Amino acid sequence: MSDDVQVTAAAFLDAYRQMQPIDPIADRFIDAPLSTAYEIALAQVEDWVKNGDTIKGHKVGLASRAIQRQMGVDQPDFGHLTASMFHLENAPIPAGTFIQPRIEPEVAFVLGRPLRGPGVTVAEAAAAVDFVLPSLEIVDSRITDWKIGIFDTIADNASSGGVVLGSRPSRLSDVDLRLSGCNLHVNGELVATGAGGAVLGSPLNSLVWLANTVGPLGVTLEPGHVVLPGSMTKAVPISPGDTIVADFAGIGSVTALLEGTK
Repeated sequence: MSDDVQVTAAAFLDAYRQMQPIDPIADRFIDAPLSTAYEIALAQVEDWVKNGDTIKGHKVGLASRAIQRQMGVDQPDFGHLTASMFHLENAPIPAGTFIQPRIEPEVAFVLGRPLRGPGVTVAEAAAAVDFVLPSLEIVDSRITDWKIGIFDTIADNASSGGVVLGSRPSRLSDVDLRLSGCNLHVNGELVATGAGGAVLGSPLNSLVWLANTVGPLGVTLEPGHVVLPGSMTKAVPISPGDTIVADFAGIGSVTALLEGTK
């Protein structure tokens, strides 16, 4: 690991601890490949695990055209989900956990079998899914004012923040993820709509992309792990005291409560 990678990973870890964002980092790595950004992210994950956290899954970010346009990027990325990122539905989530949070509605895959690329097909990915859950991902950026490019967000663990899972499992065979629509409400106001087809044509395609991307890195998607395939809508800023509800056709709803007062 190069000194630049170590120093940058340490800066992100300090941003987490102090709840203060840092300036964009991409200019320091102009000629570096995206694999360097993943090195920076992995160094942070290794630090979290060393200090007692555990990996509970992965997320695909920037998977929909709406999110790519919003963030000014043209390809997906991935990050790690750790145990400390998961919050119970309808239980207050400490707002101080985040710097500049936004919310994204997603259909979460829970795996029943291991999945490892390269070469994973849609059929194999579908067979590996035990069930799906409605979910809300709280994305957050340790980069000031979300001034991110693809290198910045990859290095920041794909702008991961928190996860709220709904409590109604559905079998994959019982829903058409491409056509399942989603309404996102914040404090009772409809703020965004979308459908599963916005996520790489189907959230299942996103799972395939993830397995085939992390496989060559020596990573297996493990049974019991959660995979967030990407948001059906644009990311919506949220604030302390907000109540967020996502309703998914045929899958159910999930509610997140951000602690605090308006």
